[in-house]
Formats: sequence, C-alpha cells, structure tokens
Amino acid sequence: MTDSILDALEPSDAQRVLAAGNALRLPQGWSPIAESTPADKAYLITEGEVSVRKGGVEIATLGPGAVVGETAIVNRTLRSATVVALTPLRVVHFTSERLEQLADEVPTFGAALRAAAAGRAVGG
Repeated sequence: MTDSILDALEPSDAQRVLAAGNALRLPQGWSPIAESTPADKAYLITEGEVSVRKGGVEIATLGPGAVVGETAIVNRTLRSATVVALTPLRVVHFTSERLEQLADEVPTFGAALRAAAAGRAVGG
C-alpha cells in the first residue's frame, strides 16, 4: 500500500526527521488537509490509514510511512486534495517552514519528499 519515506534514510536521519515534528493523535473521520487550502503543514503517518480525495472522489489510500501535505509545500501551490482519517491516526506534524528546513538539513529526506511530490503531481 505505502512505501515509507523513511526507508530511503539512514536510521539516524530517520530519527532526526521524526524528532523534528510534533507527535499527534488524530481521530477517525478527521480531515487534517483540505483541498484548495494553503500549504501550511504536512504530516508523516506513523500509524493508521487515510483516504486521499480529489473533488470528493478517493484517489489513494495511504498508511504508515506516507507523508501527506508535502506536495503543495514542495510545489508552492494550494492543496490538490483532501485527506481524511479512515482510522485513528498517529502522525508527526510539521509546519511548512520546518519541513523545508528538514529537506535542506537532511538531503536524502529532501530528495524523497521531492520524489513523492513529483509522483503525486503527475498521478493526480
């Protein structure tokens, strides 16, 4: 279902990324990302599943290891989709500023973010 963005990182870099954000729990049904809104945050899913919806139609299901919200930050655009929690979630929350800073500080993380954003921009 989901390849973890952390798989591309050395364990020390993965720990650095996880430690750089705020660990949160989000309830089932919550929508942390809404289509056509500013790119002010992103989430790394550590537990649970989300539905990614464009125009109300599900285009993907993502789980642990996926980052949501990064595409609009990387591409400096409005959100292209809405994300809805299908299960209770554990996530790591990043502000857009912190995500961009991490992408610079941990080059393999930055490359993985850009690759994920490029794949999603092409795919829908």
